[in-house]
Amino acid sequence: MRTSTRLGTAALAAAALLLITAGCASGSGASGGSLATAQISPPDGEVVGTGTVLDVAGDVTLCLGPIAESYPPQCDGLPVKDWSWEGVDGFEESGDTRWGTYAVFGTFDGEVFTATQPPIMLALYDPIRPEDPTGGVPGEKPAAELDEIASELPTALGDLLLATWTQDGYVWAQVIWDDGSLQDAADTEYGDGVVIIQSALRSLA
Repeated sequence: MRTSTRLGTAALAAAALLLITAGCASGSGASGGSLATAQISPPDGEVVGTGTVLDVAGDVTLCLGPIAESYPPQCDGLPVKDWSWEGVDGFEESGDTRWGTYAVFGTFDGEVFTATQPPIMLALYDPIRPEDPTGGVPGEKPAAELDEIASELPTALGDLLLATWTQDGYVWAQVIWDDGSLQDAADTEYGDGVVIIQSALRSLA
């Protein structure tokens, strides 16, 4: 399995702009293909995201992608509103930084994640396993072609992309949020069943 990741300060800022402009937004990137021009809308209702909640002197972020291997950890996550540590276990502290890994419930307007329910420690979180979009059937594309497609995704998806990897004959891409538009665009650009788009935030509806 080949893996690459992409996440930075500009990433989430650009992702927010992509999601909220006029209620929908254009994907970033210079490839000019369907993925680069796909329009997505913020989720309706509550969503859940799993990752590290990082609180630095009251500035709370949700890290959906990779975090820096430092102590305390660092990341460029989604800003979080209405977060409370009251009654929450499973965190570590160092100086003015507090962090822990949780399933976090709330709403996302394309820029800010607003907590609406108490979080659940990831060690205790047992979500329903999502349906395998491949149906367990291996893909048919040659590995070299998959690698080429995977190398194009950081440009095509731009700052929405959290991670991409090839596995079982498919290219997998994790993004902050997809309302289905990115998957449709990937199918249009590369053919059905080649690129699998996964949202880090999942709707509770």
